[in-house]
Amino acid sequence: MRHVIALDVGGTGMKAALAGADGTLLYEARRPTGRERGTDAVVEAVLGFAAELRDIGRARFGTPAAAAGVAVPGIVDERTGVAAYSANLGWRDLPLRDLISQRLGGIPVALGHDVRTGGLAEGRIGAGRDAGRFLFVPLGTGIAGAIGIEGRIETGAHGSAGEIGHIVVRPGGRLCGCGQHGCLETVASAAAVGRAWAAACGDPSAGAADAAKAVESGDPRAAAVWQDAVDGLADGLVTGLTLLDPQTLIIGGGLAEAGDTLFVPLREAVRARVTFQRLPSIVPAALGDAAGCLGAGLLAWDLLSTEVSA
Repeated sequence: MRHVIALDVGGTGMKAALAGADGTLLYEARRPTGRERGTDAVVEAVLGFAAELRDIGRARFGTPAAAAGVAVPGIVDERTGVAAYSANLGWRDLPLRDLISQRLGGIPVALGHDVRTGGLAEGRIGAGRDAGRFLFVPLGTGIAGAIGIEGRIETGAHGSAGEIGHIVVRPGGRLCGCGQHGCLETVASAAAVGRAWAAACGDPSAGAADAAKAVESGDPRAAAVWQDAVDGLADGLVTGLTLLDPQTLIIGGGLAEAGDTLFVPLREAVRARVTFQRLPSIVPAALGDAAGCLGAGLLAWDLLSTEVSA
């Protein structure tokens, strides 16, 4: 059976699959990145996992993978296949595409940014499949975005298109890892909500999921923390929709798992802020944590299609 390798590399773990031509995940597996052992160990873990998937595919289907798609965090130059920078994984200017291709015997490899790759899947087969233009924003430890336009994801001139998490929504606010103060991800990420709720309730182990539960139980302290985050998120999203004019805003990540506890006040907050802008649909992501693998598989099949057409 013709198949591709799909690999989604995160800050602490990797998700991978063998994907068929119709997008079906034929085999799935997970591994730790081993980042506590240093950058070289992370790179070897990625290469070793890719090789393991190659061997599994050959054993199961009698033929090696036709290509591989790999999604990684940080700054990614998708044209050159270089993982330019990742604070979590410690690499800089890493020619990851070539390294993986060499480990896999020279098969074609596509390298993509994790959020843009997830956005590709959401746009093709998920919540954005009926939208010509969408903005995908997962709310996790940080916040990033993917700009979908007619079936493709915009990368930008330097590989950083969609970094909505670094729009300043609270000037002079908390210091962000990027060096600015008051970025959206310092206000409305799952990490930011968890941090604010831990301070408000006095439990240093409390997180964003605990905050959502407290909101649902009617805790006024949690309601205040939650509304602050929703207001910040709405400010950032309205900036995004003003610039991009999407039909749909797709919200994913850990905070989206709160369901109506997030989406009801968020839709109202965005509605209250728009003036001349056309209000888009605001919907939850459909693919969950499988989006990265599904998108990586799409990258691989797209690469093969491009090579055939060329």
